[in-house]
Amino acid sequence: MQNLRFTLVGLAAVIIAFTAINMSGFFEAEAPPQFISPDPSDVKLVNTGQVIYADHCAACHGEELEGEKDWKKRRADGSLAAPPHDETGHTWHHADELLLQIISQGGQAFMPKGTSSNMPGYGEKISMREISAVLAFIKSRWPLEIRDRQQMLSRQQQLQKN
Repeated sequence: MQNLRFTLVGLAAVIIAFTAINMSGFFEAEAPPQFISPDPSDVKLVNTGQVIYADHCAACHGEELEGEKDWKKRRADGSLAAPPHDETGHTWHHADELLLQIISQGGQAFMPKGTSSNMPGYGEKISMREISAVLAFIKSRWPLEIRDRQQMLSRQQQLQKN
């Protein structure tokens, strides 16, 4: 009888420990989204990105990546208009990782104090691969010199992180 009691207590302890570990996220079912390089030379990725851009981005940022008129001026509500994503805008001034985060989380999370953004986050609507595809499409439209500069920024940021 005493052995049965020790066995049951031991089994209960194992179940409690397993439950605590599982609830802490130790055995998470889903891995966090991985960084996928938005490679503008990957034709399949770019073509996928072009379709997604047309569906989710072109209404604000323009079919030709031209952005909204007067994009540098604040609107009446204090927000900025959607900037161009072609070489005339500032998108290429940012590293890939930041651009992917902005698309995923929305613009407001990255705005300086006192400014606002109406850009929604797309991380709940499209996958990280699709977000990377959109950025690959955008980058594919930049002149080679601009692409090279932006790629250098992305590499520098990765080196600083490591």
